Amino acid sequence: MKVDTHQHFWNLSEVAYPWLVPAYGVIYDTFTPQQLAPQVKAAGIDKTVLVQSANSYEDTASMLVHADYNDWIGAVIGWVNLLDSAETEARISQYAKHPKFRGIRHLIHTEPDPHWVVQDVVIESLKVLAAHGMIFEVVAVFPNHLEHVPTLAQRVPDLTLVIDHLAKPPIAAREMGTWAEQFKAASAYPNVYAKVSGLNTAAAPNWTADDLKPYIDYAITCFGADRLMFGSDWPVCLLQGDYAGVHRATLDALSSYDASVRDAIMGGTAQRVYRL
Repeated sequence: MKVDTHQHFWNLSEVAYPWLVPAYGVIYDTFTPQQLAPQVKAAGIDKTVLVQSANSYEDTASMLVHADYNDWIGAVIGWVNLLDSAETEARISQYAKHPKFRGIRHLIHTEPDPHWVVQDVVIESLKVLAAHGMIFEVVAVFPNHLEHVPTLAQRVPDLTLVIDHLAKPPIAAREMGTWAEQFKAASAYPNVYAKVSGLNTAAAPNWTADDLKPYIDYAITCFGADRLMFGSDWPVCLLQGDYAGVHRATLDALSSYDASVRDAIMGGTAQRVYRL
């Protein structure tokens, strides 16, 4: 099975996305399953993971409807209010009845407090997720959030944590430094996984697979292929590329590895983590 673990949809006339403003250019538009389906098929992708784009129940409801009508959407990562553990319990109990609901994400990188995710009240809600066998995806945009992943992994050891976009390493600057140290520290916990996604928008405008490869190589060294998963980050990837280009560049960056590594990152790990 080939899996794209990170894609979004949004309809600007139906759901509010406060972060999405006209300055974002090409992605300040509506994006639907009908637009993505042929691109997924052309890339040979069997299933996708549809990920939240707003801290709202409206966005989650919209995603679940898309999942109902599109077989190739294999899993949904929604949202709940982590500042209220009782509400988290009620909502997760409800969402768990949907056959494709697999966990939640919060746009922690838009919170004014860089330590938002390690508040006691949030930790209590994350324990609720763990009790229901749900995933928490961490928008660990370096430098503010990656350092908290070990704390989350320690305080909720039975929670599956997935770091989005390798925590946005400083690819454009061609640096590793502190990112590499924090990324390695996060990898020490067996309940932590990471997505090889969103790298093209962390690179310089004229990026190639060669720009991404050192960071993917390092991720494999730290996590191993059985804890890494490919994601396109469509339509955000359109800011510096397209779906086919991101997919092809990832395959190119992995071309020096044997088939077992490529198969794990391009689908095998995701099939297991997201129960596809």
